Amino acid sequence: MTDVLIAGAGIAGSALAVHLGRSGFSVMLFERSPFPREKPCGEGLMPAGVAALERLGVETENFGADFEGIRYHFLGRMVQGRFSGCVGQTLRGRGMRRRELDAALAAAAGRTPGVSLNTGVRVGEPLVEGGRVTGLLVEKQSVRARLVVAADGAQSRLRHALELDRPTRRKRVGMRMHFRSARGTPAATHVEVFLGRGHELYVTPLPSGEFLVAALAEAEALNGRTEDLFWRWCQAQPNLAERISEAEPISELLVTAPLSGRARSRVLPGLVLLGDAAGFTDPITGGGMTQALQGAESLAEHLAVSHDWNEATLAAFDRQRETALRDYRLITSGLLWLSTHPRLIGPGLDIMRAAPLLLSHFLGVSGGVRRLFGGQRVHRGLMARERGET
Repeated sequence: MTDVLIAGAGIAGSALAVHLGRSGFSVMLFERSPFPREKPCGEGLMPAGVAALERLGVETENFGADFEGIRYHFLGRMVQGRFSGCVGQTLRGRGMRRRELDAALAAAAGRTPGVSLNTGVRVGEPLVEGGRVTGLLVEKQSVRARLVVAADGAQSRLRHALELDRPTRRKRVGMRMHFRSARGTPAATHVEVFLGRGHELYVTPLPSGEFLVAALAEAEALNGRTEDLFWRWCQAQPNLAERISEAEPISELLVTAPLSGRARSRVLPGLVLLGDAAGFTDPITGGGMTQALQGAESLAEHLAVSHDWNEATLAAFDRQRETALRDYRLITSGLLWLSTHPRLIGPGLDIMRAAPLLLSHFLGVSGGVRRLFGGQRVHRGLMARERGET
């Protein structure tokens, strides 16, 4: 019998397949879409995610552009900070096209011994027998394994089929478009964030003079065609409007909604929800890709040290995952609250400008290299920490 079935060959699914295959497990990885594929995303990988990608051995130099921090703009105010971590940690993020990153990870999975990558196939219902998930219905054929992992995105079909969806109150919408500078401007050193009323714009540096502009907005702020709103918001930011006027659009505007998705339970007997399928954290702090890589690594480590993958094994992984995400979610909740109180944004930026170490600390938390309280965060993997390695 196959050890693990994974539905979804995005970041979380492909990374997990690589880790498990290297540990000697047999894996079947299923993906409905062919590669390369486009996906709405902010496309900024945080420092902890860069480190996790390096541990996977996936080469991104040809399609990644480094950045060292975040720069915020609001009504003429500007404040910037660098990621703050500890000696020996990666302190740079990397901007990269999702179509290229996803394709590179899927290719790495397909090359890994023990992993069978199957693209262009449709995963249907989960198989449930005796109160346990035992497999998947793939192209109307039953396929069974010791463990099923649903890594099929924020709007997970498997999560819905298992009646694990949990409604969210706040509805947000995301948009993105790529541009190429006509002048071949120097590589940017920061991700730019332009704060508006009811929306935020993100500019992520990419290689070869390319850059991404993404928008996040409250659903109630959408009072017209999304494309018209996107351009209107960009033109309202003088620095961004000038940059776009000198650039060529190289992709269509993609829209995703809603930017929400929660699960009543993230693990069941025989099943793990992974990545966005386990609960979509609002992308306002840009950690989604990093969390997918870290979650995959952590799950693989838990499975590698347990002989019988029972409920206790999966519950231990889920607790460790929640602990790792706690600080990030606190930062995210704070920024979401601030976005609904625009009168406080300006004074908040003034405080950050007056206390640059505080801003860098918060950026280190969102980048996955610091704890909110208590110092540095080490990302060499759960098992390395248990062995006492540094």
